[in-house]
Amino acid sequence: MNDIGLVQRLSAVDACAVSDALDKLGLPGSVTGLTRYATDRRISGRVVTVKLDVGDGRPFDSAQGRPVASRHLCTAAIEAAQPGDVIVVEQRTGIDAAGWGGNLSCGAGLRGVAGVIVEGPARDIDEARGYGFPVFARAHTARTARGRIAESATNVPITVGDVTVTPGDYVVADGSGVVFVVAAEIERVLEAAEAIVERERAMAAAIQQGAPISQVMGKSYETMLKR
Repeated sequence: MNDIGLVQRLSAVDACAVSDALDKLGLPGSVTGLTRYATDRRISGRVVTVKLDVGDGRPFDSAQGRPVASRHLCTAAIEAAQPGDVIVVEQRTGIDAAGWGGNLSCGAGLRGVAGVIVEGPARDIDEARGYGFPVFARAHTARTARGRIAESATNVPITVGDVTVTPGDYVVADGSGVVFVVAAEIERVLEAAEAIVERERAMAAAIQQGAPISQVMGKSYETMLKR
């Protein structure tokens, strides 16, 4: 199946179902503690990554070992992204400085980017809300990146929570959490997640039709993720 079909299937399941599928298959990927700001939408798609480090506010060329004055952080990722992609930013410096801001939300939205996930602070949340652009982040702040942090690389492996995220991986994020799926595992994770969604819909229907919840949420629920 092509990427579009996989992303469409991923968009039809929520973060909890995908997290349960990962548990069932013995795979990592769930990240707790990232908050959804700006919109109430669930997002899903392929991942484009950005790594930020301590710096003088200018992007940093790790190959050349020096700052690059001509590029603002995260702009290369926006220009590299395809419609429907999700930009994921690692800002784990410990410095209170935003790894994402309002003009980036504007540009990413116009590019067709599905949303951004920041392992670290983001800012201009109200502005992102005005654009209708989904922002997930570890925290929010008004403090600029200028003079504090710099981009060290685009589309390299990064870390979000305790999960290694690689460019081209898949992600789904909603009000419950953020869940990453490595590209090589996406089809079997989707199959497991879709089966879980169907079983949980059947359980909800049974409860609505008057079945005792203690029976519905009994042994079959407790064992449904066993391998």
